[in-house]
Order: sequence, then structure tokens, then C-alpha cells
Amino acid sequence: MDNLFSIGELSKYQNISKQTLIFYDKIGLFRPAYVNPDNGYRYYSSNQIDYLDTILIMKKIGFSLSEIREHMRNYNIDSSLITLKKQLTVIERRIHELRLIQSRLAHRCAQMENARLYKENEVITEEAGTQYILAHKVKEPYGMREISIATKKCFAESFQKELPIFFQCGVIVPLRHILEERFTEAMYAFLLTEKTGRADSIKCLPAGKCVSIYHIGGYMSIGSSYRKLLNYCKTKSLQIISDSYEFCINDYITTYDENEYITKIMFYVKSQKDSEI
Repeated sequence: MDNLFSIGELSKYQNISKQTLIFYDKIGLFRPAYVNPDNGYRYYSSNQIDYLDTILIMKKIGFSLSEIREHMRNYNIDSSLITLKKQLTVIERRIHELRLIQSRLAHRCAQMENARLYKENEVITEEAGTQYILAHKVKEPYGMREISIATKKCFAESFQKELPIFFQCGVIVPLRHILEERFTEAMYAFLLTEKTGRADSIKCLPAGKCVSIYHIGGYMSIGSSYRKLLNYCKTKSLQIISDSYEFCINDYITTYDENEYITKIMFYVKSQKDSEI
């Protein structure tokens, strides 16, 4: 037809699928100028091409189809300015969120790469910096099911309150459990985060002298690494002064093979000679 484009032609010119154009028609967002009553073929006028451009640009900017439809029912320079300024605020917030996610992923990658620098089951003495964790208590009998539930509560709270987490989980195992060889019975599950007043469940891990070891393998085999840590502290006359903090470096998020799991185990310690002074 003269001065009309078929749905196929419009699809080709605008690089948009016919199915999308049909969907836009069904929801009342972008309807054809003419529909052939005999075969149902859709045809569009040349003036509608600019209208479709506007829809596609607004979609690219980040507006939902319902927002676009509502805006384009009766829009002018004033309404467009208000709408676009609101979207600028949304975009700025998303940029902030993406930068935060970027830094968290970089932190996770750095930890995974750092773990490769150490030999398996090598004990490390280090000065740990201050860290913050979002923690939830694990219910008895402190099994893997209870740990998983507590971890999910951490994630749920962090998402609800928009807390700056590092996408890295861990657990706190009481020292008494370790000494009783109840190595997998954690009392708290946690996520690494930053200092903030938006949650009462955030705890501070202070800077201090620590011993740590990277355990490689499934979680149920972690006892061998604990025994090595305890023996190291005894040999080096180091007194353990904290519960155990386990940080998941490589876990179900980054591998399907439990043999590749990497868990950093950390105790705060002090020299027994210092304790005697």
C-alpha cells in the first residue's frame, strides 16, 4: 500500500522482531495505522516510525513498557523533562549499585587468586585488618541444614536493608567445638560487609594477630586442617583467643566440584610468652 509499511518492512528497518511489534499492538503501546480486514496483515505509516523510535529509545534508557505507554498517552516538553529527570536519578542509583557490585566481585576474585599463592594446608601467621560481618545465629543441632538456613537469613536481611555485602559467606565455629572435634558445628553464619548502622546484626572483627590455613576440599573433611592449625599453635607457643572464623573462598557459587572448595580458617592468637607477662 502507498505510504504504508508492512510489519515485515518495519521489522527490517527498525531491527525489531515481528513478534515484538505484535506484542506492542496487543498491549496498546504501538498499534498499526491499518489492519487488512481480509487477512489481518498490519501496516504502519511513515509518521509512526518516529513514534517507534521514541519507544525504543525510552526502553534503552531503562523505562518499562507500562511507563512508556503511560508517558506517551499525552506528552509534551514539560512532562518529558520531568520524566527524564526522574530517570536520571534512577540511573545514578543503578550506577552506584553497579560500582558497588564491581568492587565486591573484584574482592572475591582477588581472594580466589590469593588463595592459589599458598600451598595446601600451609599455616600462615598474619596481621588481620578490621573486618565487619553480618551474622545470624545457627540453631541446634548446628548441622549443615541449620547453617544453610542462617546463611539465607543473612542474604535476605542484606537485600532487604540494601547492605553493602561482599557476596562471600562464612561461619563462626566456637573454640570449644573445635577442641571437642565438632568441627562442622557452627554457631553463626555470616556475610562479609562494611560498617553501617542499618543493621544490629553486624559484628566487628578487630585487627589483630591471626593464624590461618586454606582448607581445600569438601566441608566434611575440614577436621584435618583444624588439627594442623591446633598443632601449629601448640608448637609455636601461640594461645588461641577466639572462636574460629571460616571464610568461603571458593564454594558452590564458583564451582560445582566440592573437591575444589577452598575455605580459609582463621583464629586470633597471642604469644603465650606475652600472656605470662
